Amino acid sequence: MLKLSTLLLAGAAAATFATAPAVAQQKAPLTILRIIDADNYDPIRSTATAAAEVMYMLADTLVTVDFDMKTIKPGLAESWTISPDGKTYTFKLRKDVKFCDGRPMTVDDVVYSLKRWIDPASKSPVSFRAGPVKDIRADGDSTLIYELKEPYSDLMFQLALSFASVVDKATVEKLGANFGVQGFNGTGPYCWSKWTPRQELVLKKNPHYSWGPPIYKDPKPQIDEIVWKVIPESNTLMAAIQAKQADVTYYMPYIALDTMQRIPGMTVQRQDNYIYDVFMGFKVDKPVAKDKAIREAANMATNKEAIAKAIFFGKGQTLPSLLNPAVLDYDKSSADKMPKYDPAGAAKLLDAAGWKPGADGIREKDGQKATFTVYGIRNDSNPRISEAMQADLRKVGIDMKIQLWDATVAWGKLATQEFDAFLMSYPYVTATEAMSLYFRSQQVPTPNRMNWKDPKTDELLKSAATATDADKRKQALAEVQTQLTEANVWVPLVSQPLWVVATDRVEGVRAHGLYGAGLYKGLDLKLKR
Repeated sequence: MLKLSTLLLAGAAAATFATAPAVAQQKAPLTILRIIDADNYDPIRSTATAAAEVMYMLADTLVTVDFDMKTIKPGLAESWTISPDGKTYTFKLRKDVKFCDGRPMTVDDVVYSLKRWIDPASKSPVSFRAGPVKDIRADGDSTLIYELKEPYSDLMFQLALSFASVVDKATVEKLGANFGVQGFNGTGPYCWSKWTPRQELVLKKNPHYSWGPPIYKDPKPQIDEIVWKVIPESNTLMAAIQAKQADVTYYMPYIALDTMQRIPGMTVQRQDNYIYDVFMGFKVDKPVAKDKAIREAANMATNKEAIAKAIFFGKGQTLPSLLNPAVLDYDKSSADKMPKYDPAGAAKLLDAAGWKPGADGIREKDGQKATFTVYGIRNDSNPRISEAMQADLRKVGIDMKIQLWDATVAWGKLATQEFDAFLMSYPYVTATEAMSLYFRSQQVPTPNRMNWKDPKTDELLKSAATATDADKRKQALAEVQTQLTEANVWVPLVSQPLWVVATDRVEGVRAHGLYGAGLYKGLDLKLKR
């Protein structure tokens, strides 16, 4: 692996950067490399992690999340209380916050931003994350009342996500549909300067900013300018970092990480609490996928450990369960019920269920071939993951056909009923969020692409979401994790790791990872030269 990655790095560096201008000695900007851009940077209009990773620098939220991914910390709100019935949240706001244009933030700005998020006219694809809102209002000049129709145990975590960012009403109204495309005005540590789509986004330091969350040592930004540069090709990206043509990335190809760790002065660190999981989900009402034996056999036949080693070069972790073991309210007992890798056992299970091998080796039952089609996004890992699964399933007599699409059309395809299964990767913070997002009946046809409609699931998720007692929430989530594990609705595959690679020009780098944002607010970052 070392020889291959070294050759890739050296070759790409020579071919790509022979004529590129050196920037390593410039004090500014800090250049962050990534592989994809967002479609826009309006917090309520984009679900892309590529939008969130920048949004956390451009804007602030009422609360923040610590590096453990489980502890809520102050943000724009310096304190808060929750009523005994779990329906009313009272936030005391900071009084020293200013937008990038210098205007002081008021409680009315927060009310406006949150109401804009949930307004049906906004057509936000993430408005459901705000919970069953009854009213959001000001109480005096520095108190916000967030009132719910019923308890919503996940609210504080959702209010920490980029979708709940506070924005400037005047800028929104001035730019209209071009807000987050032609400009932005927020209270974050960095300010919008210039965006060239699919190339780079330039941010300037917010000169007023001094209210960074307490998870950082320094509440003020230390860098004058940050450039988010898009480098879609992996070899080019890793060559740029090695040649110090850029400073930081958390999109380093896994094959290159060992090499990077051996380069003097290069910092390579992992966020152990990062949650970004890969799974294959079945449409449970399709002719073949509706058979539980097929779904269970697929779980047993897939060599997840081999996938993690071969495709993620030992840097990823196999998912032992429906949810990531690091997530809040993870249930280990349900994980014990997840089928283990056992191809021979999978074959016996299919035999017992009446799926008999045909002349071509593909199993048949009642005239139906054991064939299904999986859709997914064409990226660096999905082709190899799907091909590895295809080979594993073929060994037990299941024919998995693969159709991957470019990201520009994939989401539209994944909203159809054309496919039998799909490959997906997603970030989340709590078990309530993950399960409610994908398994509630109300979420059909997307993101509940499994068409899973089950009254018990809905009841348990409702109980978890409205619980005011942590133990009751955990119990409800344990039951639903067990139910879905036993139903084999998903084949959990790999937990993608977050590795941040930085050159020796940068100090203060610490991997975060909330909703895919490896650098989060970007505070504590400094340039040595």
